Amino acid sequence: MQILVVEDDKRISDFLIKGLEENGYLVTLCKSAEDVLQDFLSIQWDLIICDIMLPGIDGIQLVQTLRFKKIFVPILMLSALNSIQDKVSALDYGADDYITKPFHFDELLSRIKALTRRLNYKQEDEISKILIFNALKIDLNQYKVFLNDVEVELSPREYKLLIYLIENQNKTVSRIQILNAVWGINFNNHTNVVDVYISYLRNKLEMKDYKFIYTVKGVGYMFK
Repeated sequence: MQILVVEDDKRISDFLIKGLEENGYLVTLCKSAEDVLQDFLSIQWDLIICDIMLPGIDGIQLVQTLRFKKIFVPILMLSALNSIQDKVSALDYGADDYITKPFHFDELLSRIKALTRRLNYKQEDEISKILIFNALKIDLNQYKVFLNDVEVELSPREYKLLIYLIENQNKTVSRIQILNAVWGINFNNHTNVVDVYISYLRNKLEMKDYKFIYTVKGVGYMFK
């Protein structure tokens, strides 16, 4: 885990670096916001610990700039300022947490773990919204489907049918079940619309080497 410490006070930065490295973190020190913006934006930091009172551009301005540049790494602010308004301002401008000096190092470690745990939960949630089946990828966030990384244009109904089949992966679903889920319970049960749309999906998603939708004779269909 890589942490960027932005702190111009040598006594505090030495204390932070020693404690963080003893706890297994990789730490880089930067003494000004200007140096961060000039030399350190391309690095994928896991966390930034930033003092508010910096020479030149202060910590709040640095946070605003990072967020404007769409850099959303977790940021923990350090400050001797302890008023409610100072904390509110830091959080409103994009910081994720705020700790006042002096502080116990154990509390700092606890806050670091909480911030990174929150980030991990978010990343896991985002990953879980990307479904991959061999060459087929479904992005549930953007309602997009890709085959061999090429986007496949599906109608809203085709997409809904595909998602229903995937939700019941490795299970046989009947035509009636599909009609009820995708078209609604009032749809004509005697229509062949399910077979027609299954054919549409197969034509768009299946090739010689890829087969996803199987016919279960006399019952319905299965995605596997």
